[in-house]
Formats: sequence, structure tokens, C-alpha cells
Amino acid sequence: MPGISPDVISHKLSISPTCKPVRQKRRSYDTERYEAMRNEVDKLKAIGFIREATYPVWLANSVMVRKAKGGWRMCQDYTDLNKACPKDSFPLPRIDQLVDATVGHELLSFMDAYSGYNHIFMDPADSEHTAFITDRRLYCYNVMPFGLKNAGATYQIFAQHIGSIVEVYVDDMLVKSRMAEGHLENLALMFGILKSYRMRLNPTKYAFGVSSGKFLGFMISQRGIEANPEKIKAIIDMETPKTQKDIQSLTGRVAALTRFISKATDRCVQFFKALKGGKHQITWTLECDQAAPWRSTPSIKAAPWRSTPPLPFGIRYCR
Repeated sequence: MPGISPDVISHKLSISPTCKPVRQKRRSYDTERYEAMRNEVDKLKAIGFIREATYPVWLANSVMVRKAKGGWRMCQDYTDLNKACPKDSFPLPRIDQLVDATVGHELLSFMDAYSGYNHIFMDPADSEHTAFITDRRLYCYNVMPFGLKNAGATYQIFAQHIGSIVEVYVDDMLVKSRMAEGHLENLALMFGILKSYRMRLNPTKYAFGVSSGKFLGFMISQRGIEANPEKIKAIIDMETPKTQKDIQSLTGRVAALTRFISKATDRCVQFFKALKGGKHQITWTLECDQAAPWRSTPSIKAAPWRSTPPLPFGIRYCR
């Protein structure tokens, strides 16, 4: 089984001795989810990521989440376990700073670690505390699973080169070069680190030696940072908000593009006013329509997502 040697790093839970262990009651799922769960368990067992657990003191439920491109992702509900673990103060990198640091580089290479967190082993003393329920038996992780508190703080292995030739956010990696001539050297250094840690890359998610690409939800290039067309389309394709959840979805999508929208916060004030009608009823007014940041002509009365302007709300580069 590949992965970073435990001599280098392993994930410890540091469970508070004052917290009482919680064994969650088994939840029921439909046939499709059970089948997907069995397939995922068989795959994880075959590669050694999990093993059968016996008499665990902590027990979590498996939760099946549908992927955007189809299929299912198996997650574990570690809510109770996470409450018993102290918070590691080491923060994840700030996405806006990482994206800003990529501007002005002639060549870029985008990579994604295959099952990133799973490259780090669990500390043997804490492994069984990650136990989870399936319809067949109980299993626990030999490697660090997603969903554990402080997993992001543990997954920091490129600190020496971050900011100079590489930017890393969890399992998303980007190698950058100011001049094209030095890019192969930077890639060789990066691959050397990956090889020394026995890490593997996802063969379906990479692009080497390109001038632009998508990183952490933004389109980046030597010229600057551009809004992601997919996020723009997500706003344009929205239907007229009818509930509180619709308004929250709208403001969340606008927030993802804040750096590209002038006075985005002021424009969203009208959206929050629309929530005064309560959870099941909102008041969408003409002011809400006119406050939409993608409006090029506020006098138009039609809902902003009913039109498809070629350059909605004035896409601009940020440097």
C-alpha cells in the first residue's frame, strides 16, 4: 500500500479523556446506496485502506453522497468523534492568497494527489476509533480519512517550497515558473518530493506546461485572475428565487465571485431584505432585480437570470 511513511508523519486524534465514546445507531439506506457502499468497501479493503474492526468504542455511520458527475462518494459521520478532539490551531492556507501568488508566471502545471488524505497513515492507537458501520460488518481506517478534525493541518508536506515554485491546497497542487526555461527543473524537484513521500497523482486531473488553467475555482494565467465561467453560468441559469434557501444559494454564488463584482456586498443588501417574508415566503422586489450585479441595464424588468449576456456583470481580471 503506497503512502507516506509513518516515520515521517501519522495522524493522531488526541481524544479528550473526559469525553464519553459515542456509538451511533445504524442508519438505513436504499438499495442503490447499499450497493455503492459495498463496492466502495471492497475497493478500500483491496488496497489496504481499511480493515475489519472488532468491539470499537467509537462508531460512526457511513453517509453516501452523490457526485456531481454521477456515482457515489462514501463519507463517514465523524461529528461525535470530532467534538472529542481538540482543534489544531494550524490553519489551512488562504485560497485568495494562493491564487494571487500564481499571477505573472509564464508556465504552470496542475496536479492532483490521488486520494490525497489517504497517503497519510493513522496512528495505530487511534485507528479503531475511526470505525464505521456498513450493512455487512464494521470497519476502521488504516489511513487518514476525509472528515476528521485537523486532517487538513496534518496534510502539510510541501511547506519548504510553498510560495516559491509550488502552491498547494490540500490535494490540489500547482507548479509555477516565472520563465518557461526553468519549468522542467521545478517539475523535477516536485516529482522528487512526491517520489520520496511515495505519493501518487490522479492521472485524470493534470495539465503540464500550460499558460493558464483552473485552480481552486479560479481561472489563472500570466495576465491575472479571471472568474470561472462555470460559476457565472450557475448564476445565469438560476430560476427566480422563491424560498429562503433559494436566496441563500444566490448570495452564496455571488460571494464566490465577490472579487470580480463592484460593491458586491452592497448589492446583496436587497437580497437579504427579501427574506423578511419568512422561511417559506420571500418578497422579491424590483429593487432586488435591479441590485443584481450582472445587470448591465437596471431598467430592464425581466429577472437577470432570464437573459444570457455574452459578458455577464463585466468580467474583469484581478492582479
